[in-house]
Amino acid sequence: MDILGATLRIYVDDLDKAIPFYEGLVGGEALRFERGGVEAAAIGCFLLMSGPEAQIEVLRKVTATIAVSNVEETARVLGSLGADIIAGPVGTPAGRNLIARHPDGAIYEYVDRGVGS
Repeated sequence: MDILGATLRIYVDDLDKAIPFYEGLVGGEALRFERGGVEAAAIGCFLLMSGPEAQIEVLRKVTATIAVSNVEETARVLGSLGADIIAGPVGTPAGRNLIARHPDGAIYEYVDRGVGS
């Protein structure tokens, strides 16, 4: 399992207003997508999310998003170390992900881009 980086999760009231700032900060364009009623935009190391408070409240429980080389392998490693896989692995617009609760109670999302699968 290779950890490739982390994404900062930012919750905003107005995605359209927030995107230009982060595009300017990063120097790139946002990759926009929607999932489960939540609109999201990935810009560099930032993931902006906006949507109904009920869905956002659930997402706030995820400490961070961690990029890995292979989600399937990550699931095996996490399980062997005592983590609980809460959801996934499943496909997303940007690759595959899983949600895991570490033994200390922290919840993380792990994502790959389908590489090595």
